Amino acid sequence: MDSNICLTNRWEEWNGVKAVKSGLIDTVQVIYNIFDQRPRDELFPACREKNVGVIARVPFDEGSLTGMLTKDSTWPEGDWRNTYFVPENLSASVEHADALRLIVPESMTMPEMALRFILGEPAVSTIIPGMRKRHHVERNIAASDAGHLDPALMKELEKHRWDREPTKWSQ
Repeated sequence: MDSNICLTNRWEEWNGVKAVKSGLIDTVQVIYNIFDQRPRDELFPACREKNVGVIARVPFDEGSLTGMLTKDSTWPEGDWRNTYFVPENLSASVEHADALRLIVPESMTMPEMALRFILGEPAVSTIIPGMRKRHHVERNIAASDAGHLDPALMKELEKHRWDREPTKWSQ
């Protein structure tokens, strides 16, 4: 059976909504995480209406939602993160992640909270998290097995939405 998948652009979300409403799409792949909550506005309601699956990508906001980045983070020459985390984006990403640190429950990590936030969205069918090491796989599975976050925490995380606008360095 063939499946039609639409990969949406972070900056042109309307394309995904239009594709979903066409009735020709079975699944949409979209950036969705604690910071990038814009798909909840129009895309997810359209997906629910048309019974379209949602694949959430970039769940850790390119690493900032792991809580591991600092304003001094660096990467090897040629690593794509050098062009994504230009100084103003790295600084702002770390500041937003630091604000989240204050509400991570003692019993979980920031990456677990990030994954469980996404899984708490009924429109989401699955997530594509990065998994370079075996313990990443094990932790991601454990986050899925842990179930939904407390509704009060979900509500608090909604306040951490970060509506960014494209810049010269945006990818």
